[in-house]
Amino acid sequence: MSNFKISVIIPCFNEEETIEKLVTQVLIQDSLIHEIIIVDDKSTDNSRELIKNIANSNPKIKYFFKDENEGKGSALIKGFAESTGEIVLIQDADLEYDPQEYKKLLKPFISTNADVVYGSRFLGGDMIRLHFFWHYLANKLLTFICNIFTNLNMSDMETGYKVIKKKHLQSIKLKEKSFGIEPELTIKLSKQKLIFYEVPISYRGRTYSEGKKIGLKDAFIALYCIFKYRFFD
Repeated sequence: MSNFKISVIIPCFNEEETIEKLVTQVLIQDSLIHEIIIVDDKSTDNSRELIKNIANSNPKIKYFFKDENEGKGSALIKGFAESTGEIVLIQDADLEYDPQEYKKLLKPFISTNADVVYGSRFLGGDMIRLHFFWHYLANKLLTFICNIFTNLNMSDMETGYKVIKKKHLQSIKLKEKSFGIEPELTIKLSKQKLIFYEVPISYRGRTYSEGKKIGLKDAFIALYCIFKYRFFD
């Protein structure tokens, strides 16, 4: 389908319940993928042993274990640095996002001159699990504010599915170690006047009892990062 080399970056922290199943689902998309890079953010459960076992089964899989738990942003920055593909696709380890969506996410790169593609949970994907109204409202508010400062008409800035040409990642310096990397990435990429696309995706969001990690404080951090990276960095 694609002549591009695709690097799938999987940040992981305490995902022993999902990491094996997730990587299996990613590997089903084998013909699309150049490499899979798993970056473990110092998990305290059995994730690291599972990652080692998974990596032994397929030469496309690379893994890196961080010495400190710093957050999703730190894991992604490490994954970006280690990637060798022309396009980088971010894949959370928690099964909220379905790897069967890869063809949809990659289509704008193949059919158009896209530089960045976001998978939107709000454009009518196949299935959307309903819960957490306040999360939905926070996402829409943060996206709205981000749109004001980027002059984009995104519907889902906080999406976990972000797909970016590697050359554009190499032209920016990312700093945020936690979930603040989502608005930081968006603001810094938008400053380059790149061509953004959105595609609809399905979403199976977890509850906190199922392992969801992002919380209300992260919404305030994201808001701070929108202003910080738009005006001061």
